[in-house]
Amino acid sequence: MAKLENVNTTDIGAAIRLGCQTMCAVLNADDNHRPFFSSQVRPEAFLAFSAAHSESHVPGRHLNALLNAEHVLNLDIDETAISHHTNATFFSYSGPIKLPFNRSKIDGPLHNLRPHNVREGFHALYALAAYRNSEQALDLATESIQDILTYWSPRTGWNYEHLETQLGFEIQRSTFIVGLARSIGPLVKLYRATGLASALELALILKDKALEFFTSEGTYDRELFGTHTHSTTCVMSSLAQLADLTSDITLLHRVKAFYDNGLRSIRDDIGWVIENSNDSANPDMGECNNTGDIVETALILGQHGYPEYYQDAERILRGHLLPSQLRDTSFIEDPPNPNNEDGKHNVAKRHLGAFGFPAPYGHEPIDAKRISFNMDIVGGSVSTLCDVYRAISTADTAGHWVNLLFDHETKHIKIESPYTSKALTITVKTPKPLFVRLPSWLSPETVQISAGSKPFHINNGYLFFAQPPVNQPISLSFELPKQNLVLKHRTRDIRLELKGDNVVAMDNFGADLTFFDALQ
Repeated sequence: MAKLENVNTTDIGAAIRLGCQTMCAVLNADDNHRPFFSSQVRPEAFLAFSAAHSESHVPGRHLNALLNAEHVLNLDIDETAISHHTNATFFSYSGPIKLPFNRSKIDGPLHNLRPHNVREGFHALYALAAYRNSEQALDLATESIQDILTYWSPRTGWNYEHLETQLGFEIQRSTFIVGLARSIGPLVKLYRATGLASALELALILKDKALEFFTSEGTYDRELFGTHTHSTTCVMSSLAQLADLTSDITLLHRVKAFYDNGLRSIRDDIGWVIENSNDSANPDMGECNNTGDIVETALILGQHGYPEYYQDAERILRGHLLPSQLRDTSFIEDPPNPNNEDGKHNVAKRHLGAFGFPAPYGHEPIDAKRISFNMDIVGGSVSTLCDVYRAISTADTAGHWVNLLFDHETKHIKIESPYTSKALTITVKTPKPLFVRLPSWLSPETVQISAGSKPFHINNGYLFFAQPPVNQPISLSFELPKQNLVLKHRTRDIRLELKGDNVVAMDNFGADLTFFDALQ
């Protein structure tokens, strides 16, 4: 049994940078530098082509994350890697219908259509249109929306007779949630970035259909939704994005109802989500994509006046998503490679920074037959962390808002976290009122505030300073309390100890490749 070295797991920017390096390193030299999808590090390590997801899925996840990270952190992303992902995207849309297709084998034709991948296709086209001003991407998005409305309807679904019998495509059948509903989120992003009216129109059509599943009671029915839980969580976050765009409070309440109720049947208290909700699924195997969707949804709910969801996001980030990034690859052994296959070359190094299918306690869930870090998940997780980076502190007409207690600095504010320093210290650089979110475990009267401006009062869970001094640190001193939680999984209870919202110890049942000290 080994506990892995997991350093700097509270640095959002470092996690984003490392994930970007991973995405730029997993391009298949044996396949025109199109990205790998499949990954395994045990029992044998390799990267591999996928007949379902390589060109139709991974480029969208990666472009959405890489170009987002470039923007939010002002990174210099390898332009060659961007070009390869872009070429793979345009290749997947090069069939007779402008939807993202995939090959059954590397040298085969574009033949496989999974409505599941329409989301990722739009993510690629959105990112290229938004961050590279790509007219080709915007034109493809416009054509793709028209083709969807031609071959799909909310009443009858896909026209399989035409697509399969007449055009000869192989189409995966799935529930609406596992299929086209997933694309609501990138359609919202596409509209925000470009003003493409048809993107908003299709998003609203899909939303109306999705509300047949996301009811006012907020229940989760796996037979109705489908057992692929990431599809459920990404539609939830998509609906939250649409509610935010359209100021639809009724829709936001639908999202909140599901978050508070149905979501609880597939997640635990630190944001781990079971990878598949089938009865036969490994009870401890999660997926970081799912966790990221919860965080994205929580950030939107927090922004709309529910600060307790920022609290949930912070605990998820500190307790699961950030610790589960692979930062120690010393256990990965590169396989024999007599044929010099790119998928078996430098596998350990190329996995550094990946996200995958962790248990709450480590990378190798008990009874797992294999360990993998499928490369699409890196993109999903990094994209989430970009949203987190933007949400740590925000500014609007009311003032500066400190929403998450991570180290952070912008031209307007500097935050020194109580998790990395002796106190929460905030330096306001531009004159505005200041709101600081207080965690639910912190009693306001126990906070010791440095000399200078005093808080006026508590406002909806935030400590309010009417006139914080400019360029003078305000120090908020308080204890990070220890508390115990029990995560209820299907076949076991998992005990953990928190200090504030950081996990400091957890049951691991003798598992290998764990994140935390074993709970005594």
